[in-house]
Amino acid sequence: MTTSRLKWFKSSYSSADGPDCVEVAITPTTIHIRDSKNKNGAQLAVSDGTWTAFLDFATHSA
Repeated sequence: MTTSRLKWFKSSYSSADGPDCVEVAITPTTIHIRDSKNKNGAQLAVSDGTWTAFLDFATHSA
């Protein structure tokens, strides 16, 4: 799947006028991440296991 065909979304915690937002697109095996202000810029692609570990760390770290 090309990244132009992905369905991107932002977190419900992101505000429309905030300067620091990322967008995420999910496929069965890969999570794609990009800067919401630079949609044509560099993107990250990680496995679903890596994304799950990141979210676990981010939500349980103070």
